[in-house]
Amino acid sequence: MTQHEVLKVFRFTLDPTLAQQATLRRYAGAARWAFNHALAVKVAAHEQWRTQVSALTKTGLPRDVARKQVEIAIPAKPAIQKAWVSNRGDSRTGQDGICPWSHEVNNYCFQSAFDDADTAWKNWLDSITGRRAGARAGHPRFKKKGRTRDSFRIAHDVKKPGIRLTTYRRLRIPKLGEVRLHDSAKRLARLIARDQALVQSVTVCRGGHRWYACVLCKVRVDLPDKPTRRQTAGGAIGVDWGVTHLIALSAPADLGHGPTRLLDNPRHLRAAARRLRRAQQALSRTRKGSTRRQKAKRRLTRLHGQVAARRATFLHTITKRLTTGFSIVAIEDLHVTGMTRSARGTLQAPGHNVRQKAGLNRSILDAAPAEIRRQLTYKASWYGATIAVINRWYPSSKTCSACGKQNPRLTRADRIFICPSCGLRMNRDVNAARNLAACAVASDRGETQNARRAPVSLPAYRGRQHRAVKREDAKPSGNAPPRQRNLLALPP
Repeated sequence: MTQHEVLKVFRFTLDPTLAQQATLRRYAGAARWAFNHALAVKVAAHEQWRTQVSALTKTGLPRDVARKQVEIAIPAKPAIQKAWVSNRGDSRTGQDGICPWSHEVNNYCFQSAFDDADTAWKNWLDSITGRRAGARAGHPRFKKKGRTRDSFRIAHDVKKPGIRLTTYRRLRIPKLGEVRLHDSAKRLARLIARDQALVQSVTVCRGGHRWYACVLCKVRVDLPDKPTRRQTAGGAIGVDWGVTHLIALSAPADLGHGPTRLLDNPRHLRAAARRLRRAQQALSRTRKGSTRRQKAKRRLTRLHGQVAARRATFLHTITKRLTTGFSIVAIEDLHVTGMTRSARGTLQAPGHNVRQKAGLNRSILDAAPAEIRRQLTYKASWYGATIAVINRWYPSSKTCSACGKQNPRLTRADRIFICPSCGLRMNRDVNAARNLAACAVASDRGETQNARRAPVSLPAYRGRQHRAVKREDAKPSGNAPPRQRNLLALPP
C-alpha cells in the first residue's frame, strides 16, 4: 500500500426548504449570468480582431501576415473580474451598474463562472488548432434559462473552511446557510475528523426534481501496489460489450445475480419509454409559460432523472465487481461516435433503414459503453487492477478462441461462432471475450500483435490512431480457407 492524495467527489442529495430552493435558483441564475457576461466580452474582442484582420486583407495583405500584425488579446478571468467589480454597482447604496444585485449572491459564484468561460474558450481554440485530442469542441454558446442545467460552484479558504458539515445530515454553504441532506455524510465527516480529507469546493446542481451537492475533497488514501489474492486468483477476464447482452465475459463471474458469462441488457430507457412518451405528449399539449406546462415539465425531467439514476447504479455495481475480482480487465476500444452515426444520408444519396438505425443508436447510447470504460478506468486505480484496452481493429469476433483460426465470412447476423477448423461452437460474444482476455495476457508479456500486425494497445493506449493499415483476410480469394492464427490460443 502506498499513500496518495487524490481528488474525490462526495455526492449528496439535498433536502432544501422552499425558501432555500428559491435561493439555489437565484445562485444558479447568477452563475449563468456571469458565464454569459464573460463569454460576451470574449466574443466582442474576437469580433474586433476579425474585423481588423479582414480590413488588412482587403488592402492586399496576406491573411497569415494580417493575423500576426493584429494584436488584440482575448480578456481572461483577471481582466474580466476587475472590470466587473468596477461596473457592477450596488443596489444597497443606489449605485447603478451591470448587476447591482451581486451582493445577494456568494462572490465565488461569479468567479467560478468566469473560470468556466475561460475553460470553454480554451477548449474551443485548442480543438480548432489541433492541441486538444478527441471530438471537435464547438464554439462556446450562451446559457439560456430553462435550456441549460442549473448549477453553480462555490469555493472557500481551506484554512478557514466555510463549507463544512455541522452534523451528519446538514451541510453548511457560505452565505447560503445550512441545508439538510437526504443521505448521511458520516463517511465524509469521519474522514475530515481524522484529517484524511480536506474540502476544496462544492458544486450544487439540479437533476430532475432534486438538488445535489457535490463536495470536492482532497483525500489521502492507500492505493494498492499490486492486486489482492482474490484478484490474482481471478486472473484476466475479457469483457465484450453488446446491446442484446450488455457484457459477455470470458469466464463466469458473479456480477450480482450469480455466476454468469452473459449479462442481459436491462434497457432502462426502453423500460420507461411508455411513461416518457406520455409525459412528452402531455408537455406538448400545454401552453408555453403556463403553470400546467411547468408541472408537465417537472414530471418529464423526473422520469429522465430516474432512468439516469438506475443506469448509473447498475453500471457502478458491475464495474466494481469486475475491478475487485480480477487483476486484468480487457476491454475493446470502441468508436461510439461512429457506431451511433445517423443513416439518414443526404438528398443526393439518401440512407436506408433510417428508422431501424435510429432505434439501434438509442439502444447503444442507453447501454452507455463509454461510461462503462470510464468507471473501469478510475476504479482500477483504486483497487489495484489493470485495464487493458485492445485495439478496435483486432478481429475478436472472427477469431476462434481455441485454435486461433479466423473466419472472415462471419456476418453480424451470426450469433453463434462455429470454427471451420476445430469445430468450436459457442456464443459469438463469449468467443470475442475469450480472445480479448488472451490478447491482454499476451500483450502483458509482450509476445503478440493484433490482426493488422500492429502492437496490441497497452493500458495507456488512448485510441487516437492506429498504425497498421492492412487487414488480414478481409477479402479472401476464391474458396481459400482462412489463414491460421496460433498467436492466441485458449483451451476449448
